[in-house]
Amino acid sequence: MTDHDHPAGRRAVCRRRRCAALIAAGVLLPLPALAGCSEDAREASVAASQDIAPAPRSALKNGGTLRWAVDAMPGTLNAFQSDADATTARIAGAVLPSMFTIDASGRPQRNADYLDAADISTRDPKQVVTYKINPKARWSNGTAITAADFIAQWTALRGKDNAYWTARNAGYDRIGKVEQGANAHEVKVTFARPYADWRSLFTPLYPKNVMGSANAFNEGAREQLKVGAGPFLVQKRDTEEGRVVLVRNPRWWGEPAKLKRIVLQSLPGDKRAEALAEGSVDVAAVDQIAAKRVASARRPASSGSPRTPAEGNAGPQSNGNRAGAKAAAAETSALRGYTIRKALEPAYTQLALNGSSGPLADDRVRRAVARALDRQALADTVLKPLDLPSKPLGSHLLMAGQYGYADHSDALGDQDAGAAKALLADAGWKSDGADHQQAGEKAGAPAPDGYPDEDGDEPSDERYAGDRYDDESDESDEDRPDGDSDDRNPARAGRAHAGAPGRGDRPAAAEAPLSFTGAVGSEVQQSALLRQSASFYKQAAASEKADADGDTGSAAYAKYRRYKMRAAEALGAAELIETGQGPQLPGSGGHPGARHAAVERAADAAAAPQPADGKTSRVAAVKKNGKPLTLRFVLPDGAGSEQLRTVGRRIASMLGKIGVQTSLQRVSDASYFQDHIAGGDYDLALYSWPGTAYPATDARPIYAKPQPAPDGSLTVEQNYTRVGTDHIDQLFDQAASELDEGAAHTLVAQADARIWAAAGSIPLYQRPELVATKKSLANVGAFGFATPRFQDIGYQK
Repeated sequence: MTDHDHPAGRRAVCRRRRCAALIAAGVLLPLPALAGCSEDAREASVAASQDIAPAPRSALKNGGTLRWAVDAMPGTLNAFQSDADATTARIAGAVLPSMFTIDASGRPQRNADYLDAADISTRDPKQVVTYKINPKARWSNGTAITAADFIAQWTALRGKDNAYWTARNAGYDRIGKVEQGANAHEVKVTFARPYADWRSLFTPLYPKNVMGSANAFNEGAREQLKVGAGPFLVQKRDTEEGRVVLVRNPRWWGEPAKLKRIVLQSLPGDKRAEALAEGSVDVAAVDQIAAKRVASARRPASSGSPRTPAEGNAGPQSNGNRAGAKAAAAETSALRGYTIRKALEPAYTQLALNGSSGPLADDRVRRAVARALDRQALADTVLKPLDLPSKPLGSHLLMAGQYGYADHSDALGDQDAGAAKALLADAGWKSDGADHQQAGEKAGAPAPDGYPDEDGDEPSDERYAGDRYDDESDESDEDRPDGDSDDRNPARAGRAHAGAPGRGDRPAAAEAPLSFTGAVGSEVQQSALLRQSASFYKQAAASEKADADGDTGSAAYAKYRRYKMRAAEALGAAELIETGQGPQLPGSGGHPGARHAAVERAADAAAAPQPADGKTSRVAAVKKNGKPLTLRFVLPDGAGSEQLRTVGRRIASMLGKIGVQTSLQRVSDASYFQDHIAGGDYDLALYSWPGTAYPATDARPIYAKPQPAPDGSLTVEQNYTRVGTDHIDQLFDQAASELDEGAAHTLVAQADARIWAAAGSIPLYQRPELVATKKSLANVGAFGFATPRFQDIGYQK
């Protein structure tokens, strides 16, 4: 996924985990099976932790240019500065030494291109690590890589010299000294305090002419790297064109790069689908909409009913539409040149509970919220449409499939509404009355699979209580003019009385344009919703026709005709979806991205039908001192955040079932992280953390107990939930100092269990990683945890 995950505040200052949180993105549209893939092959791909089209070097051409979309131009080329980002890390991986790389299971592996050996040579009285540098390794200026480079990097990053504007010194601050060993190619690193994650150090390694002076560190390596030591070198950083050009390193001693050039092109996530259609990029992380466009284009024209023009098989066209059909055909032809690589990304989406103040400062309330969640249903919502494993993530510190992973969620407990209500009651939050059902009452209808109504242009403060939409209005249908009835009001759409709808009793979304549905769930759900809506329209039409009693000039007869037409539209839209053509929105020009944007804008107008008996299950709100428990749920408002909003609405519905109300507030992507998450201005929020091979080091700031600062504020590091304990801190410290790998894993597991019990953050699911690549490319795609091997990427012969 792009990090078209809008990395709000993303900073690559701790390897993968070094950054600020990521906003998970993507929409809930299923990805059709790729044409030509056997079921067995597909299942094998899904089971893998990465999907990169592996191929031996002998099968690849020598030469070629790879155009690779990145989120933005690098803020700096120095990975140890605060404005380093994902592009910085990618460039560093291609042009600088890495002492250890990460394999697909998230374990560090010695990089033989740079090291002949690296081991703990002494444990007592001090930990000593001895590195033996590959004698062939040298910088692009011809000088050898030696102990002097290690010494310079430690001096710059140890945190003793404030002249160096470093973003972190984790690990380097534990080193007592770095010195040359038996010769210039041997380095001895003596630790003042034991350090379990020593393999994380000196990656990337910069030359001593960058690390040797504060000025070179602070300014010299920001916009250029004159010297490198990887299979590629930085040739040009072109800010006007928004690209960084990497070229083969002529002094590279390892297996030569297959590609001649790699062009890293700055391309926002919402522009990537267009770039793919133009064929202007070769590799791009994409959201699910763009992935679906690629997959749809690859379906054979004979695989079903004729496609819409946007899907590449327009069928007969009038003269006026020939130009559009020609453009659509060209787009489809371009998209057929790509394939979608998919895997579970080493990153997870969590529900964050702000424990600094308010009801969530009470750990009983936090645990109640956590135990109301059906995490399996939330994982299914996001991952099942992609045919990816949808088991909820059971750890804050390790990803599924990663070495040492275990599910510790039992430290909190499974979903249990009864236990959640008991926890709330123990904290003083009780309902005024028993849960009940009311028949014939006007209430917001539950959407499929428990969704509340989709939010198009709703007020910024909407409340959900169970499956009921509470617009805090007692105005009835009869109190409004006929032209302003429920069926025209998005906040009231879908309200009906028991029995067949008639005059004053509207079917769900009676005036909604039924060539679309709310952007919730899979196409199967959308189709079912449309068919249900068609049934309601038929009932409404029959009722109005009876009221008209043959008077074709009456208002009732006009409604009968309108409802009959709507029923036909709904049924036709359902059939389009079922035949693989998808919803077509009026005024969208057939463009899939425009269709989806229109779906999002108009979703409120397509509310779900009422249950046939008109009964709505309601849970009384829990109260304390007469005040209901209402939590402010902050969600990003951008076009790339549909998935988060859908998941957020599902969570709101789940909380409503234990009497907890949620006030959903949509804010701009630009302010979401900095102003709300980092600023602590929320009760509930959704954001993601990347996984790491070094959890004892990288995860500690995320879960460290906030400490009071001299000015009275809290120093939270990256713990934006403000929930932490001394015991968790102690376990992290012990794990970071434990040199026995098994014992270190045990301590990490204990820390994870404690984090679960504190209920400040609840992991929901690993995010999907979707990457569009040219079909002819190999050894590139959804890498998962694995470090890219840039010299092996290339075009197949």
